[in-house]
Amino acid sequence: MGDQNSAGSMIKGMMIVNKMGKPRIVKFYEHLSVEKQQAMIKEVFQLISKRSERVCNFIEEVGVWGKDTKLVYRVYATLYFAYIVDGSESELGILDLIHVFVESLDHVFENVCELDLIFHSDKVHHILDEIVMGGMVLETNLHDVLLAIREQEQHEAGDSKVAQAKLKMKDRLMA
Repeated sequence: MGDQNSAGSMIKGMMIVNKMGKPRIVKFYEHLSVEKQQAMIKEVFQLISKRSERVCNFIEEVGVWGKDTKLVYRVYATLYFAYIVDGSESELGILDLIHVFVESLDHVFENVCELDLIFHSDKVHHILDEIVMGGMVLETNLHDVLLAIREQEQHEAGDSKVAQAKLKMKDRLMA
């Protein structure tokens, strides 16, 4: 697995885990067996839940990927947003990416909470896919991410008058 993506830096996986260790959203961009995925989720939670708020938000050489990987994370309320990345990725760049992801979730769900992640995981994955696809960062501009999500919502609304009215109300609130 180590040299599989030597053409560029890459995100190997991401997860959102609550403070009790329950994974809410998990996405791996490299193949791992289910057992290794579970072990990785457990290890990531154990690593970040024990850390003080005063230490940096990244850890080097993580889990099953080992050497030349980093765990970059941020804590928002009761949730840990964690990305496992190549050693060549910028920690600050990934922290910014996490922030854009959370801001996007906040705009779409109007003050996102853990229940939004549970009951609307398909929409959360869609938002994530607008930002990261196949382990490569696609977009970090919040405006462009929200525009793509809005276009998708319009497409899904189609001829539904209720959905169109909901979108109009959302536009008025965001203006």
